[in-house]
Amino acid sequence: MAQTGSNICSLYGSEVWGFLKLSLEIKNTEEGEICIDLEKVLFLIVCILFFLKRCSTKKHTIIRHSPPKLAVPKFVKPQQIAASRAASLKLAVRRESFRKAEHGVGEEDGVIIVDHGSRRQQSNLMLNEFVAMFKARTGYRIVEPAHMELAEPSISDAFRSCVQQGANRVILSPFFLLPGRHWQQDIPSLAAQASKEHSGISYVVSAPLGLHDLLVDVMNDRIKHCLSHVAGDADECSVCAGTGRCHLY
Repeated sequence: MAQTGSNICSLYGSEVWGFLKLSLEIKNTEEGEICIDLEKVLFLIVCILFFLKRCSTKKHTIIRHSPPKLAVPKFVKPQQIAASRAASLKLAVRRESFRKAEHGVGEEDGVIIVDHGSRRQQSNLMLNEFVAMFKARTGYRIVEPAHMELAEPSISDAFRSCVQQGANRVILSPFFLLPGRHWQQDIPSLAAQASKEHSGISYVVSAPLGLHDLLVDVMNDRIKHCLSHVAGDADECSVCAGTGRCHLY
């Protein structure tokens, strides 16, 4: 990079030329040309650009607004406020846990499904199958079958089994269609007798199946399947299998 001194002076003036000559250590050669160190020229350009950028950069000040403080009476101490909030949180947790334990079957609840009991072993085994279906569908941890009479396990046996598995509350659900003497007297009496062996364990006898909307679908499904079997379009259902009872008379 070379240019005569007279040309630079005519373009930029003597003062600029003096500054460049001092900064870049410009020297005149014997031939009258000017030698300029290219690296120093580039360094000077970078410095100028950096200076211009610093001058053009605007400083932004971030203003942080603190949330308004709640008005607290002077006689209330901060420790009292913290204690009150902690107590409210504990109360809310206790209410939530109580609500879940009261309205749903928990890990420490045992469910006993009670039917009448039969001298026919196939009927008693069918209750075991239903209990297995019920446990798999609901996911309840403790579910036991029981027969009110004529077969084992009894209500007392099922109650004991629930407690041994860790239940601290037992729900007895009658596998009966409509409320009658068994639901009103017999099952509650047997449950009370069984609970005497396990102090501190609460229990409740739930309602029988009764007039539930889903029972309409169940009965209609049974009727349709039996009619299909009578017409020769379906096998016997699981209830009638092997009995030969489902046919036209």
